[in-house]
Order: sequence, then structure tokens, then C-alpha cells
Amino acid sequence: MWQYLKQSLQRFDWVLFSSVLLLACFGLVEIYSIALGQGSQNFLNFKKQVLFICLGVPLLFIFSFIDWRIFKSFYRYLYFLGVAILGVVLLVGQTIRGTKGWFYIGGFGIQPVEFIKIVLIIFLASFFSRVSAKVRPWKYFFLSGISSAFLMFLVLMQPDFGSALILFSIWLFMLIFVGFNRKYFLIIALAGIIAFAGSWFFFFKDYQKQRILTFLNPTRNSLKDGYNISQAIIAVGSGNIMGRGVGFGSQSQLKFLPEAQNDFIFAVISEELGIMGVFLVFLFYGVLFFRCFMAVRQSNDDFPIFFILGVVGLIFVEMFINIGMNIGIMPVVGISLPFVSYGGSSILASFIMIGIIENMIIRSKA
Repeated sequence: MWQYLKQSLQRFDWVLFSSVLLLACFGLVEIYSIALGQGSQNFLNFKKQVLFICLGVPLLFIFSFIDWRIFKSFYRYLYFLGVAILGVVLLVGQTIRGTKGWFYIGGFGIQPVEFIKIVLIIFLASFFSRVSAKVRPWKYFFLSGISSAFLMFLVLMQPDFGSALILFSIWLFMLIFVGFNRKYFLIIALAGIIAFAGSWFFFFKDYQKQRILTFLNPTRNSLKDGYNISQAIIAVGSGNIMGRGVGFGSQSQLKFLPEAQNDFIFAVISEELGIMGVFLVFLFYGVLFFRCFMAVRQSNDDFPIFFILGVVGLIFVEMFINIGMNIGIMPVVGISLPFVSYGGSSILASFIMIGIIENMIIRSKA
């Protein structure tokens, strides 16, 4: 037992671990700064985030010692468990900002969809590792699509358009990694256009339509619908090279920037730490992606390859959308910046994913 733990720690990718921990520390600094500017006496969000990270790090190590083949074997059960959880949250979940997607336990909110993202990656990685996309590709295209779409549907019922978009992105990335012919992506694009048009007239709520219109023209109503994006762009542009300094960002400290600790934390980093702070954030993400791609090269089984690429795709899409929201090239859909934004469920799920990747790295070196 102790010999196994010792060998595992020797094979552990400490560079990968350090990159995600440094990203989390970046987030902590800015969450503390935001709490300082808001006059928070007890720094509740900061303390909660510290607790989430202190829980997330042990979870990372625990999952790094769990054989990844367990997830491959039980992927169907995990999928149905995920469906059941999403069904329960629709029945008895708490509604926050118009989305019925939360459980509250002991004063802490748990957002199940963050863990459903892991479930979908495991399901698709196991599914595609057992079949060949070149043999009956239509069958596997539709089976994977229907399975993913059912989870998306349950999330849209909350309604949580941003998380449903992420689940769709996971499926799309997996199709790319598996190597489906481009005609399948043309079908997806056509179906997406039809679904968007139908949703616009029959599904989207007024505030969702306003967000899309504001995305197309952020200055159309900068004092109302476009306020968040306008303030975020001002914050990003005012940081210059070295930034205004931690605790001295006018947009976040004077409360011009809503949801500064969540959706718009990148704008806070840009304003207070400047281009150098943004560079460090990108550097840590770059190290994370590089170590994951190195792990893919060392893997000798399809499931770890697909899982790691799925995680990379998830983190990249969330990072791209979040930063895009902050600079006005993406609509505001409530997507966190991975490892950086405030949020317990997101932090814990992210550390769990890295823990599973660490186990794959450990076993590839055995």
C-alpha cells in the first residue's frame, strides 16, 4: 500500500498540478480584492473559495489514486446517475437567478451540472473507445448525439443555456477527436441553425434574446442590457501593462462591474494586474494544456486519450467563452473561468477531472 502511494507520488505530474493550483490562487487574490472593494467585513466569498480549494486539492489526490478503468467500466451507470440527478434537481432544486439547477446543503449550493460535464466526458470517452467511427459511423454519430442531447435537454429545462452549450461543445469536440467525416459537422451546423431559429421564436425568454442582441451590438443600450459588457470592456482596456494594482481597480472596487467574482473575473484581473497578469493566466493555461497533450502521447489506451482531450476541450471552451464575454466577442451566458472564478461546484469538478488525468499519467508510467 505505502509502496504504491510512494510510486504514485513519484510518477505524479507536479507541473500539471502546479498550473491548476496557481490559477486557483490567482482567483483567490482577485476574489479577496473584490470583497475588499465591496466593503465585506467577513470576506464570506473569499473564505468559501478557500474552503472549496482546500476540499478540491484532496479530491484531486484521491481521484489520482483511483484506477481510471473503473470509470470506463461503469460509464453507463454514471450516465443514468447523471440523468437521475438532473431530474431530481428539476423537481426539488433551488432557483437562483432564474435557473432551477441547485441543491442547498448546509448553507452551501451545489450545482450538479458541473459534475454532469465530467459524466458526459466519461460516457463519450468510453463509448468511442469501444467502437470504431469508421464502421457504421451514422449509428455511432446518432447514438452519441441522442445520449448527449438528452442531458442537454434536461439542463435546458432548468433553464441553463450556458451549461447546455458546454455539454454540446463536449460532444462536438469528441466527434472531432474521434475523426468523423466533415459531412457530419455540416449536418450539425444545419441542425444548429434550425434549432436556433426555432428556439428564438418558441423557447428563448426575453432576457436571453436581449443578451444575444446585446452581443451583436454591445453599445445598443450600454446603461441597461449592454451594461455588463460595456463595463467589462472598460475594465479590460484600463489595465495597461502592469495594471492598477490589487484592490485599486475602479470598475470592480466601485461596483461598476456586476458578478465580478464569477462571469467577469477576467476583467478584474485585466484591470488590476494588467497585461502581465493576463499573460500569467494564459501561461498557466498553456502549461495545463501542454501537460495534458503530453499525457495523451504517453497513453496506450483509447479511453484515456479521449477523456484527456475531452477535458482539454471543456476547459478551452469555458475559457474562450468566459474571456469572450469579458471583451465583447461572446454573449453573456454565465460561464465561469475554469479554476479562477468563484464557485464551489466548478472548482471541485475541475480538480476531480485533473485528478483522473493524474491517475492516467501515473498508470501510463507504470
